[in-house]
Amino acid sequence: MTMRLVSWKRWLGGAVAAGLLGGCGGVRYYGNPELPRPPSNTPLEYFSVNWWAPLAPPQTLEYGPRETATPAYDAVSRTTVALTRDGFARGVGPDGQVKWKYKTGSRFNAGARVVDGVAYVPGGDGVLYALDAASGEEKWKYVAGEALATVPVVANGLVLVASESDTLFAVKIADGQWAWQYRRDPPTGFTVRGASRPLVREGVAYVGFSDGFVVALSVDDGGVTWERSLSGAGSEFLDVDSSPVMDAAGQLYVASYKSGIFALESESGDLVWNTAVAGMTSLLVSGQVLFAAGDGRVDAYLAETGRLLWSHPLGERAAFAPVFAQGMLLVPTSSSLLFLEPKTGRSRVSWNPGSGITAPPFAAGRQVFVLSNNGYLYSLNMNGIDG
Repeated sequence: MTMRLVSWKRWLGGAVAAGLLGGCGGVRYYGNPELPRPPSNTPLEYFSVNWWAPLAPPQTLEYGPRETATPAYDAVSRTTVALTRDGFARGVGPDGQVKWKYKTGSRFNAGARVVDGVAYVPGGDGVLYALDAASGEEKWKYVAGEALATVPVVANGLVLVASESDTLFAVKIADGQWAWQYRRDPPTGFTVRGASRPLVREGVAYVGFSDGFVVALSVDDGGVTWERSLSGAGSEFLDVDSSPVMDAAGQLYVASYKSGIFALESESGDLVWNTAVAGMTSLLVSGQVLFAAGDGRVDAYLAETGRLLWSHPLGERAAFAPVFAQGMLLVPTSSSLLFLEPKTGRSRVSWNPGSGITAPPFAAGRQVFVLSNNGYLYSLNMNGIDG
């Protein structure tokens, strides 16, 4: 496998016309580093590229490649675990070289989770794999029989992972044996692709389903603590596929694709507030601010009341799950990776490494790992925002 290492710290792929991204006139634009050219009007150094690895480059006549699995990182072995559309799980070392690879039966819908040196890999082939993050050695596997669609969550000695068919599986971390599962019947109409990753707090797993319900389950046995319908009547696009988030005060936030964002009492599911902005698919909470991303926009809300603080329009572009890194809000979109100021929503940088980015990046301190839709894995060094 060929590999190229980036030896320069700054590069500029070209200028972008004002208004390419809604409300982003004058935004710095970084082009594809795989096609380097000498920098002109050197941009601010918000980040630099350490290395990139071509894991699953587009094949001849392949149309619209899309990578949906966020990378994972093992800090002890300094191994990045990347899952790609060709069905391979790979471990990539700190030099950008592939250390190991493991073949599964199908493309991946979501990324791995690394805990204590073990990578828990949700297979699109319906198998949950436990692999040694440093070597790729298989420790165990659990056959769920349904395409798995969320990053696994490890809690209370269990691995929790949801399928595309609205089933949440709980598997014992020690040996991969089944512990319990919870399933809801999908609606009869159209649904949004994806599934809700459970949030676990104090022995309770909060998770959404495509029928418009959010449910609180006991992690010990899968028993229902409470359930609440968020999307009302109907049969299409009722999905609560966003992963629930919780603030420091214990308030729960969930998004219905149809009915908007909800703040709920975590102990009872009682409504605190609702803002009826449809099309939101992911949430992120930080302090007193709730960030939401989805169809054509990225928003920030005051978490206590739901008041809109700012909205960043994207035109026809879709925004996927945002992450924080060194004071910036990184938002993957169908056209590029946006670097937004969390306080204002102003876009500082737009970077397209090739065919946009669907998988959320993974931040490990100053280092950020990005998997482009072209199947290239990047290691970025973040410099952050002054002040």
